[in-house]
Amino acid sequence: MGRSGKIDAMYELAREQYAAIGVDTDDAIRRIGDVAISLHCWQGDDVGGFEGDLQSLGNGLAVTGNHPGRARTPDELRQDLQTAYALIPGNHRLNLHAMYGEFDTPVDRDAIDVQHFQGWIQWAVDQGVPLDFNPSFFSHPNAADGFTLAHSDPGIRQFWIDHGIACRKIAAAMGAAQGSPCVDNFWVPDGFKDTPADRKTPRERLAASLDEIFSGSLPPTHTIDAVECKLFGIGSESCVVGSHEFYLGYAISRNQMLCLDAGHFHPTEVISDKISSVLMYVPELLLHVSRGVRWDSDHVVTFTDELQAIMQEIVRGGFLDRVHIGLDFFDASINRVAAWTIGTRNALKALLAALLEPTEQLQQLEREGDFTARLALMEEQKMMPLGAVWDHYCQVSDVPAGRQWLDVVRQYEQDVLKLRSDASVPA
Repeated sequence: MGRSGKIDAMYELAREQYAAIGVDTDDAIRRIGDVAISLHCWQGDDVGGFEGDLQSLGNGLAVTGNHPGRARTPDELRQDLQTAYALIPGNHRLNLHAMYGEFDTPVDRDAIDVQHFQGWIQWAVDQGVPLDFNPSFFSHPNAADGFTLAHSDPGIRQFWIDHGIACRKIAAAMGAAQGSPCVDNFWVPDGFKDTPADRKTPRERLAASLDEIFSGSLPPTHTIDAVECKLFGIGSESCVVGSHEFYLGYAISRNQMLCLDAGHFHPTEVISDKISSVLMYVPELLLHVSRGVRWDSDHVVTFTDELQAIMQEIVRGGFLDRVHIGLDFFDASINRVAAWTIGTRNALKALLAALLEPTEQLQQLEREGDFTARLALMEEQKMMPLGAVWDHYCQVSDVPAGRQWLDVVRQYEQDVLKLRSDASVPA
């Protein structure tokens, strides 16, 4: 029996085991096939972008490692992304930052326009990969002192307001072209390294700036705005203006989408515990699935307890139609295509595990007060044959099952990535 036949045989056994506890594995595979994960462009080039040398990476962001093959052009980045998508089951999205436009001549961020993203829009339509978007409020001379939309200088503040307005128009054009709303996520790094004497005024300025940016009405079928909170960053250790409380209040009061990043809270906090609470008060939720190690270090997503808990909360709460799942990590110490592949496949594995739970049975036991049986079934569930269902899902999706995808990445590294040199960019 060949490998394909073995996968089929193992799946049939797994299907019987899950059916015995009331779980339809075919339905779980159908449901996960409807979920699109938004991969993040910045893993492919170490958050460099394609603007030229405006400023080195900063504002609390740092990438370590020098693995060969960093994408240096939009075409190289798209080539790497297509390689990753071919190794990931399902149909997924791309999360693009404003600094990744295609600029024939230098264009500052307050003047970017849809024309600078036409290449991405056409690629997205051709590949069937819908786009999401982000303004880039970092790594720029006008962000050098750690402030943008909350800046005390009205001129600098207006520069970033204009950038935000431009990004919303670009996101709307993307959504119109692809026939799917483009999520436009606003993360602003503004904050103080040391203890501030006035926390209130910068937050008032940030709220006013955001209100001006979002004052223009755009069709929700084209773009959806989100705001992202953070506890602290490098250079903003003592106070981040856009804290969780700030953006939670802002999103609720403006009926706007909130973004929760798994690395943007204290190490003893988890976003899985926040999902059901937040969705009581905001219409939709954007998740940046990441893995912080001691701080917001954006490690590649692995199959951790918290990753599983995030997906369990989405499924158990019936939130799949209200939660947008994106990834956010950047690691230059390993193969960048492999990083995308590992992180996305793990996110999908955790989601599949959640879809394979006997959710109604567990919740009924909880309603009846039978916490003993609830705990027993939750623990027994951990030994169910998830791997056999996952391999079957990969096989029917025509992507490599198990570790076979790594052979593709290794060959791609030899044929493509090692031939690149950061010293020169091909014409």
